[in-house]
Amino acid sequence: MAKKLKTQIKLQIPGGAATPAPPVGPALGQHGVAIGDFVNQFNEATKDRRGEIVPCVINVYEDRSFDFIMKVAPASELIKKSAGVAKGSGKPLSEKIGSITNDQLRDIAIKKMTDLNTDNVEQAMKIIAGTARQMGIEIKNS
Repeated sequence: MAKKLKTQIKLQIPGGAATPAPPVGPALGQHGVAIGDFVNQFNEATKDRRGEIVPCVINVYEDRSFDFIMKVAPASELIKKSAGVAKGSGKPLSEKIGSITNDQLRDIAIKKMTDLNTDNVEQAMKIIAGTARQMGIEIKNS
């Protein structure tokens, strides 16, 4: 018999560095999940993704058991990493803070493809390019 789903929790946690402190502890604690178990399993599953923000969806069941699905890092994080900048521009239209090449854009789009609502690389590149523009990152033709 399938377990009955109680709730889904969506969190963005640094890879390999989950702790029982907020936001993880309170989000799981209110549903009666063993926080230590989640932290250990998550850190073990993401130890190769240290320093990367890992979005994850946690399914909590009626019997307080759980499982989780890890997603690809947010597009903005991948863009910042490629451009070598700490954060996006406060005024993206007038202040450009960095650039990425078309090849880097394609790599990000391919990596992010599973989370986007398209299976066409060209369309995925347009979506990622839009995110880059909103951050003040220019796309250079390579």
